[in-house]
Amino acid sequence: MNRHHVFLLTRQRLAGLYTLIMGVILSLCGLGFYTVLAQDHWLSLNRKLGSVAGTLHDGIEPALEEPGQIEPMIQDFLPGLVCVRELDCFESSSLGERHLAGVVQQDDYYIRLVDPSGQLIATVGQAPELLADGFGVDPWMTIVTPEGTSYRQVSVFLKTQSQDPWGYIQVGQSLNEYEARLRRMGWTLLIGLPLGLLGVAAASWWLAGVAMKPVYDSYRQVQQFTADAAHELRTPLAAIASTVEFSLGEPHLSQQEMGHTLGVIERQTSRLGNLVRDLLLLSRIDLQIERVSQTRCDVNLLVDEVLEEFAALAIASQVQLKRQGRSDPLWIWGDEEQLYRLFANLVANGIQYTQEGGTVTTSVQQHDGLIQIRVEDTGIGIPPDQQQRIFDRFYRVQGDRSRHSGGSGLGLAIAQAIASTHKGTLTVKTQVGQGSCFTVHLPEHPKT
Repeated sequence: MNRHHVFLLTRQRLAGLYTLIMGVILSLCGLGFYTVLAQDHWLSLNRKLGSVAGTLHDGIEPALEEPGQIEPMIQDFLPGLVCVRELDCFESSSLGERHLAGVVQQDDYYIRLVDPSGQLIATVGQAPELLADGFGVDPWMTIVTPEGTSYRQVSVFLKTQSQDPWGYIQVGQSLNEYEARLRRMGWTLLIGLPLGLLGVAAASWWLAGVAMKPVYDSYRQVQQFTADAAHELRTPLAAIASTVEFSLGEPHLSQQEMGHTLGVIERQTSRLGNLVRDLLLLSRIDLQIERVSQTRCDVNLLVDEVLEEFAALAIASQVQLKRQGRSDPLWIWGDEEQLYRLFANLVANGIQYTQEGGTVTTSVQQHDGLIQIRVEDTGIGIPPDQQQRIFDRFYRVQGDRSRHSGGSGLGLAIAQAIASTHKGTLTVKTQVGQGSCFTVHLPEHPKT
């Protein structure tokens, strides 16, 4: 299977997993939201009914004299009261409609007065027909008519002035508005959830791409690294193979020709050895198994040794080496061999990319607990579009010149890795045609 399809399939699975998880979370949140609101509406309905029933109870009970008897004051208090049994009612003296608890004038409310056995005495409003013959006097009831209409009802006990049982006042309200509100809320959630999941799916696809990008980039880098390493290894091997093949094809080699053949093999073998050594060093640093020995190192001494070693190469390349900055001991903790390699790679890189007659200047300074080592050249510089890649492995600026000088493209990558393992940084400032300046910052060892 194509590697691209593998990453695409993985991205699809990640996006699907994100969407599934978020779908479950949103569904649970929606269900919880619906349940809480439904419970809140239900409690609000009960409180409202209880408040109305309590108000009516407090207004009616002081006027009750005879059990089961509707007093004129009650008929004045509850205009529109319809008595089931006329003998229980007095003629109302009300001159006009008034209502102490005006809420029951609404169409979805009703009031019932029943005797202690639950038999209906009088009603106000549109009570369900199934309550005509009594339906119980439980404090709270939910009643469903055969037509499917639901009512919520509260019953409050009434006593006469002599504390004898009079009966109950029942206040009920239709649940049509409550159920309609729940339906609207349910439809909102049912429509909103799929739309939300579409948004989550789109965001999940994008997030999966973001999450997969480092993995994909790393895979591409590994592929590129493998191809570059194979190419670098193949070049000296091909040179060795062709030299050996030529030698084997010549039955009589002179001493000079044998020396030339062995020289080519030696140079290419050395190149292979250096390449393998560099690869092993980078691999050990990546795996964090290249331990940095805690040795107190003098940076100025290391820089001087590097410049001494590359003096001959600079002369051969007709490049001038300069030394500036402090020369007194400046100490850091680190691996002396690795730090030497770091400075050597920067100086060699400067000489390699500086034309004849140019200058490579090395300076050492100390500031705010950091030691700064600068290697500045007057070479070809680095184009802006290549400056972000110069620390990549096997990457070369102007590859033909670098390859001709024998570079493998690992020098700057190794230098940056060594700086990082010593808790330092390596940066570059460059301009095409005017040269480059590589700057290393390393933490100074505190004075004891």
